[in-house]
Amino acid sequence: MRDGRVAGLLLAAGRGSRLGTPKALVEYEGERLVDRGVRLLDEGGCHPVVVVLGAATVQVRGAVSVRNPDWPSGMGSSLRVGLAALPAEAESVVIALVDQPFITPAAVRALIAGHAPVAVATYGGRRRNPVMIARRHFAEVSAMAEGDVGARPFLKAHPELVTEVPCDGLGDPADIDTPEDLPLLDR
Repeated sequence: MRDGRVAGLLLAAGRGSRLGTPKALVEYEGERLVDRGVRLLDEGGCHPVVVVLGAATVQVRGAVSVRNPDWPSGMGSSLRVGLAALPAEAESVVIALVDQPFITPAAVRALIAGHAPVAVATYGGRRRNPVMIARRHFAEVSAMAEGDVGARPFLKAHPELVTEVPCDGLGDPADIDTPEDLPLLDR
């Protein structure tokens, strides 16, 4: 599976304003969330893995790091920077968010196994992350990625392209956004 056709993209540029620290730096089970996200994508079968950084400048092993100079504008700019940084041989990409540490590599593998041009993980019937998108859609995804919404406008505009992949039992999509969410890391 690690032949370069499916790349991984971890969005980790935010300041974590509601949390009080960049989420990439938060630790869970002795591992920074940025490192955990890289491992998620790598063990899920993505190669290479590209990490988009911004507020925090950290060394990340096992991934190509790119900086989003416009990170304060939101996730959309990070998605554009990340998609532009993917190697030409990547036929598709699995996009994950740094603040969802309970997603498992099995969810990434499930997205890849479906070979759909656009796939979205679902939990309890609700669309969440990660998301897989074929290269032929990168330009439109980038054009529609504004503010803090990422690929959502593209997915909404093209429901006929989206394959939902049930990922119940393959992790938990809970995210770490506020200090009140930090106890989730202690479970």
